[in-house]
Amino acid sequence: MSAQRTYRGKILFMTNGIGEMGREYFSLTVHADRSRTLRVQCEMDNDRLSRDVTLSIDREWRPQDAFVRLFIADRFVGSSWFWFSAGHAVCEGYTSREGRFSQIFDLAAPVDCFGTHALHGDSWTVGRLRRHAGGPNSFQFVNFASSLLANGGSGPLLVPVAPGSARVHDLGDEEISVPAGEFTARHVRVEVPGVDDFDIWAAGDDCVPVRLTSDGLNQTYELVELAGEWQ
Repeated sequence: MSAQRTYRGKILFMTNGIGEMGREYFSLTVHADRSRTLRVQCEMDNDRLSRDVTLSIDREWRPQDAFVRLFIADRFVGSSWFWFSAGHAVCEGYTSREGRFSQIFDLAAPVDCFGTHALHGDSWTVGRLRRHAGGPNSFQFVNFASSLLANGGSGPLLVPVAPGSARVHDLGDEEISVPAGEFTARHVRVEVPGVDDFDIWAAGDDCVPVRLTSDGLNQTYELVELAGEWQ
């Protein structure tokens, strides 16, 4: 079994026609058993939003546990811990709106994805899609999110995404050029009817986010720095 490896990078958030409006700094550890731990600091200038995320997934790209802490306009919004098993999804948290709370959901099937609003976490959709059994090139996932707002500026809570409300389409490999370099990236589209359509280009076995776009937010996100032992 090989030793663990690490890599790190930076993504810029750009509002189309305006310019830079935020950034995400990430570092990631790929453990010897092929599970992964992501650490993210996100800044959104227009919303005065700051979010810290830690997210771990197993070797099948399913979420194991997470932590999300949220500040907006220099005020504490909330801090929550999340845990996932084959039969349950659990959250323990404290927010300025809800106070201290506990959540537990019984699951008929394990969770495929957990949306923390960390862009690198979004790109892991590609890794989970690779593991999805059967079907053509589009899939419906069992999914939860920490917030249903486009900027992730609520909660953080454990929010189920209704079955059938999101679909992932595999659009194949494309050559992508961004400030961090040139990459062969897998392109997927996540459709959430009535909310937004997201396009994700993820490179390599690690599903490194190279470019993401949001139709609803009129924004593009691009990788500008990448260093370390990524594959």
